[in-house]
Amino acid sequence: MKFFLISDDKDTVTGLRLAGIEGKLATDETTAVQAIDEALQDKEIGIILITNTISELCADKVSDIKQNVVSPLLVEIPDSKSTDAPNNNIMNYVNNAIGVKM
Repeated sequence: MKFFLISDDKDTVTGLRLAGIEGKLATDETTAVQAIDEALQDKEIGIILITNTISELCADKVSDIKQNVVSPLLVEIPDSKSTDAPNNNIMNYVNNAIGVKM
């Protein structure tokens, strides 16, 4: 099982790549939807991480996946510029979403 990141933030993509998580930079709704569709087709990917902005860009697509797709799991995380929860790190979001400490 692999993680895969889709983000609009270059720093987030770079930081997670350094941690061993591959990802794609999506700058608009079209590229974000394409990246999500590609990740859904890859059977090795078990968890797709998307940043808040990507989730907002593709709200209908994200909602549909969360309601109708069992695998891979779609997890929304803050990007490096997010001020939502400065004390949490990305692995805490993943741990809370899947219920398993990584």
